[in-house]
Amino acid sequence: NVLANVMRKPMTTIFSEFSGTHYDTAVHTKGLEGWGSAGDVKYHMGSSMDRTYPDGRKIHLSLLANPSHLECVNPVVIGKARAKQFYCGNTEEDMRNVVPILLHGDAAFAGQGVVYETLQMAGVDDFNVGGTIHVIVNNQIGYTTNPINSRSTPYASDLGKAFNCPIFHVNGDDPIAVARALETAIEWRHEWGTDVVIDMICYRRLGHNEMDQPMFTQPKLYKAITRHQPTLNVYEKRLIEEGTMTKEEAKEIRDFTLQSYETDYEASKNHTPRPEDWLSSRWTGFKSPRQHSRIRPTGVDIEKLRYIGNKAGEVPEGFRLHRQMNKIFKARQAMAESGTDIDWGTAEAMAFGSLLLEGNHVRLTGQDVQRGTFSHRHSVVKCQETDEEYTPLNSLARVLSMSAPLEELLKSDTQAQLTVRNSILSEFAVLGFEHGYSLENPNALVLWEAQFGDFVNGAQVMLDQFIAAGEDKWLRQSGLVMLLPHGYDGAGAEHSSCRVERYLQMVEEDPHHIPPMGHDERTQIQKANWQIINCSTPANYFHCLRRQIHRDFRKPMVVVAPKNLLRNKRAVSSVEDMGPGTLFHRAFDEADENIRNNPENVKTLVFCTGQIYYELVGERENEDRDDVAIVRLEQIAPFAFDKVAKYCAKYENAEVVWAQQEPKNMGAYSYVTPRMMTATRELNKVEKRPRFVGRMVSSAPATGMSKIHKKEYSDIMDGVFLRPKD
Repeated sequence: NVLANVMRKPMTTIFSEFSGTHYDTAVHTKGLEGWGSAGDVKYHMGSSMDRTYPDGRKIHLSLLANPSHLECVNPVVIGKARAKQFYCGNTEEDMRNVVPILLHGDAAFAGQGVVYETLQMAGVDDFNVGGTIHVIVNNQIGYTTNPINSRSTPYASDLGKAFNCPIFHVNGDDPIAVARALETAIEWRHEWGTDVVIDMICYRRLGHNEMDQPMFTQPKLYKAITRHQPTLNVYEKRLIEEGTMTKEEAKEIRDFTLQSYETDYEASKNHTPRPEDWLSSRWTGFKSPRQHSRIRPTGVDIEKLRYIGNKAGEVPEGFRLHRQMNKIFKARQAMAESGTDIDWGTAEAMAFGSLLLEGNHVRLTGQDVQRGTFSHRHSVVKCQETDEEYTPLNSLARVLSMSAPLEELLKSDTQAQLTVRNSILSEFAVLGFEHGYSLENPNALVLWEAQFGDFVNGAQVMLDQFIAAGEDKWLRQSGLVMLLPHGYDGAGAEHSSCRVERYLQMVEEDPHHIPPMGHDERTQIQKANWQIINCSTPANYFHCLRRQIHRDFRKPMVVVAPKNLLRNKRAVSSVEDMGPGTLFHRAFDEADENIRNNPENVKTLVFCTGQIYYELVGERENEDRDDVAIVRLEQIAPFAFDKVAKYCAKYENAEVVWAQQEPKNMGAYSYVTPRMMTATRELNKVEKRPRFVGRMVSSAPATGMSKIHKKEYSDIMDGVFLRPKD
């Protein structure tokens, strides 16, 4: 009904979809080299169109693709609407002109927590969309559950009272009243800019689907429904009785409509649907997984980086920084000036700033992101006397509206806007909002950061249904970046692990097949569903952020973000590492020149990723060992088959070890093992299975007891360096 009557999707296409003749099986068949889209059931697909009304008005309508997980699409819709408003110019008029509308079920509106989370964002800066129209299709039942069992409040719409939303209860059998309620809701939104709830009281004539038998569970209700005339009959009788139309006119309308359906049904049997692409025009020119996209350098002019780093540590005259914050900013400027010892926060600022100067909007949200959970970012600072906020990276050049022409945004004296906003204390809705925001315009770096990576599982539905599989199901690309702080420092089971194994398990990649790996032919990332990154240097983090924009396709990226590396004196970079001609490294060879240049002396080749690298290097120095080489995987997925084979061949006499902080049933071990075996077997003709070194299998990701943590750490070092145990 929505697709046909609101979105005006052609009935021939709809009938074709019901018949299953609307797709080419070759396009949806997955193979080792080709890319096939899984597709989705017809009622999950989105659509868009421009509707022209009799008075000449034109309205663009977008229906988002959505899964069966009730209400989870809500924040995605709101995020996409907010992005549309921002890119239109972000004025009050733009806020009024872009209207998000959500259709709810009565049981779902009352029962799904994401509804509350989405409503909670309504008045928050940079999440406010000027009001959402909520339409509850109140069938007075939830699948087979009666209202008395599906909520504790009298009305399904009562949640709206918590947010002072006006609520209109309206009889679904009275189309005129429904239209009036909707018109009033729109006028209220335009005047007051708040959410409005319409509770349309109606019923479900059949069961949950056409084959379901509702009499099993609601016998009295469905006896009454069986006797009740359909809404069309009720409305038709009313129009005839009040003299608005005659019986003959009513019959003529019915006959015309049914005949048009018959005509469209017959036409659908020979219907060849044109490939529909309901991406916005901003995505024109971006490539699908079937089209090759070349790898581009992501380095930046060194003087520009110095300029950005200096500005990132500058505040206006008279703006009083906290004394400790003043030291941090001066240190940031010193790093930029010297070009050495650049830390994580400064490298990130350089990545953000360079993208802004190139005309790309950057948006980062999450809990505590302005300062950073670990006090490393400070992208927004406060005056100690006035509480005034200041965002240094919005003072690199003249900030333009994102509605400005591209040639204006590309000028040397202009920049795009940086938005860094602390969010409500939610993972599910806020991550969904940012995913929706990322769908609107590819020329923006959209990031969400978890307070700790452990907490991201509060948004697991959003990860599973939208971010990991959105392109496979609905051909919707997203370049959303998720920053998930991760690292074992003895902080316990809820402050150690972002559960990287879960994202790796969902990577669309065959562990037993090596795709083309040459620099000019590699399409691994394009054909995968997302990227899993664990950088060990600020410069490589800089490049992975810029790489998200400097390519002509988009993929979500999970960054296993550091915690103690933010201040680790070893985990620093030079400005030359980010200069012209440089790019992201999928893996790093042994850093010690003596070990690297004498591979024949290496007895143990350790592969690892992230924080543990620096722990291993420190322990190796304490042991004064030169027979252990340590290789870092910076891009865990898609897997660097060629790099792993190359280093195994180089250190051919060495035993291969995979070392990780996580328990054996977690972390990257299960993902990398078959791929390392494939890489060495197929490329080197000598299969090597890595020996595991890490924590014992466990249901909890980490211990909360410091002595146990230290013992586990010591056991890992013993396992890598083959030290005898006490």
